[in-house]
Amino acid sequence: MSSASEQGTVREARAKERAAPEGPAPAVNGSRRAVARVAPTRPVWPGAPTPLGARFKAGPDGVAGTNFALWAGGAEAVELCLFDTEGGGVVETRCPLTELTHEIWHGFVPGVRPGQRYGYRVHGRWDPWTGARWNPAKLLLDPYARAVDGDFTLPAEVYGHVRDWPQQHVADTVRDDRDSAPYVPKGVVVHDDAPDDEWADDRRPKTPWADSVIYELHVRGFTKLHPGIPEELRGTYAGLAHPAALEHLVRLGVTAVELMPVHQFAHEDHLLRRGLKNYWGYNSIGYFAPHAAYAASGTAGQQVGEFKRMVRALHEAGIEVILDVVYNHTAEAGELGPMLSLKGIDNRGYYRLQPGDARRYADYTGCGNTLQVVQPHVLRLITDSLRYWVTEMGVDGFRFDLAAALARSFHDVDMLSPFLAVIAQDPVLRRVKLIAEPWDVGSGGYQVGAFPPLWTEWNDRYRGAVRDFWRGALPDVRDLGYRLSGSSDLYAWGGRRPYASVNFVTAHDGFTLRDLVTYERKHNEANGEGNRDGSDDNRSWNCGAEGETDDEGVTALRRRQLRNLMTTLLLSTGVPMFVAGDEMGRTQRGSNNAYCQDNEISWVDWGLRDEPGWRELFALTSRLMELRHRHPVLRRRAFFSGRAHSADGLRDLAWFTPRGTEMTEADWYAPAATLGMYLSGRDIPGRDARGVPVADDSFLAILHAAEQPLDFVLPGPPWARSYEVVVDTALEEQEAPPGTVHRAGAAVTVPGRSVLLLRVGHA
Repeated sequence: MSSASEQGTVREARAKERAAPEGPAPAVNGSRRAVARVAPTRPVWPGAPTPLGARFKAGPDGVAGTNFALWAGGAEAVELCLFDTEGGGVVETRCPLTELTHEIWHGFVPGVRPGQRYGYRVHGRWDPWTGARWNPAKLLLDPYARAVDGDFTLPAEVYGHVRDWPQQHVADTVRDDRDSAPYVPKGVVVHDDAPDDEWADDRRPKTPWADSVIYELHVRGFTKLHPGIPEELRGTYAGLAHPAALEHLVRLGVTAVELMPVHQFAHEDHLLRRGLKNYWGYNSIGYFAPHAAYAASGTAGQQVGEFKRMVRALHEAGIEVILDVVYNHTAEAGELGPMLSLKGIDNRGYYRLQPGDARRYADYTGCGNTLQVVQPHVLRLITDSLRYWVTEMGVDGFRFDLAAALARSFHDVDMLSPFLAVIAQDPVLRRVKLIAEPWDVGSGGYQVGAFPPLWTEWNDRYRGAVRDFWRGALPDVRDLGYRLSGSSDLYAWGGRRPYASVNFVTAHDGFTLRDLVTYERKHNEANGEGNRDGSDDNRSWNCGAEGETDDEGVTALRRRQLRNLMTTLLLSTGVPMFVAGDEMGRTQRGSNNAYCQDNEISWVDWGLRDEPGWRELFALTSRLMELRHRHPVLRRRAFFSGRAHSADGLRDLAWFTPRGTEMTEADWYAPAATLGMYLSGRDIPGRDARGVPVADDSFLAILHAAEQPLDFVLPGPPWARSYEVVVDTALEEQEAPPGTVHRAGAAVTVPGRSVLLLRVGHA
């Protein structure tokens, strides 16, 4: 509870607010004038409590209108606010929702059609000390809004408390009674039966997990500079659906795009004050609405159809769509954050509050708040949103940001939590691709390898081991062996498979692949945070010079290292993922935290694809993808056993030293910069669709991270009689297989810092 002095401060503040004269009418979203008047109430019929949100339909006696339903458990009253433009101004019509069913306020408003802009005002107690933060002066976005018109600019009026109150220790307890409606976006009623809802002609690729290659991209950043996309479509969903964008994805050979957040999001106040914006989008506020700024066709509901057409175009190209979703927190931040939606609907019902201090938020995300997923209505919000994006928007899966926060019960991460249990039994969601970022920032939040079957995980232990090996910082090769072969130490339990591991060397968060071999220190000065933001644990090596250089020797080494990293990734067992532009040397100029850089720092530079040096990297990546798609031994559906399955003693997986001998226990623990990995193609578990046992070529991959060349003795019978070179990363040109054949038992010279992939011959 508050102290007597703090309560007195609050009373004094409210008295000053009541005495203050009203100022001039401000602008609506920075352009139109404020609400000119509040129109008389329109008739509201009882309607229905389900489905939640705004649904246009035929009401009683066939009268067309929209049913509105909002869960607001502890509220005392709810007003639906409709916004229309008249005479250059905006008119707000307030409609009290008087029907209350199971904590859902609802009503049917005849005559309200698609395109109508709306929001809510929710009444209740203002007592932050107990977590109650109702403030009807703040217009709130419907959590189920399917489209959002406008952008969040976050002036002081958008905060439920007096943002700039001088006594900071009680600032969030002083209620701000100024109207926020002129400054906030509105929800838009969407036509559910529009032509874009027809999916009869859609063909989902349904790519098996083991055959998947994921390409992480940003809708705006991927298309913004593409010369083949019309300028008016760049940076949009329509731009990503354009044939020029699809051509690159098909030519590259990826099977799925993982879109960085496309839920409606808001920009943080501290960024707006510095003239920046949130570029990545990990600040969601509308879990059903495609982010309006990525639409070329309009924001009054048109963004929904445009998104669907994008998904359909990708499907036609054989590419799945996975969404990076942020259900762990919202853009409302902590107690000093803005009041945009859930905070004003029912703060205590939606957010985790600190035990014993309900004024403050439990923060397992590092973003100020954490959704209270154990509450049934919050869990319903999340699962309704997920099902909507699958069934009505056509997506094929989800990557869950900070998924450990969603798996927390009342405090600890719990793999039997309500969220994971609901997903496991849901007939829609259990069939799509589910990827966990298996950690959060709270105590016990690191859960790599712990998620249950059905789930795959971002495997950061793969990232660390591969980076360390190629920069010469891995003391031995034990960990690398596990990572290359599917991370059985993490995932070989409970029926999980090698594709439970999403292998990656780079992601949106951190250096690009090119920067990983160009910088040893982060360079985030453009963010305006004194270069304090971003990780200091980059595990990078600049090859002898910090930043870009004209030194041809350094440049050649960097390109070779890029080829090594990409080759390692695409030859590893598991699901490979890389970031848009890594296949052609995209750079962020040393930034490892470009979350607020909506400019050339983050956008894909398409000129690189045809630039000497980088076009060869693209060609190698495409060739490796084709190799992976063609050879099931590189896409195993079961873990290696390491045992012999035939009389000749040939095992499905074997490891070799440069002497051509199998590695012993002592070899695994000894310092080493070279590893030979033998993959047998005749011991692949499983059968094809017709029941025929799967068989493939066998391969020997030699990874050599030391600077000096090395003579590697090629294993003799029964492993092989000859070896044909398929990939040699020491060569920049990789248009055709090198084709050189070596006899078994011969010593082949492996150039310094290179990968040699050889096809095994038994004749």
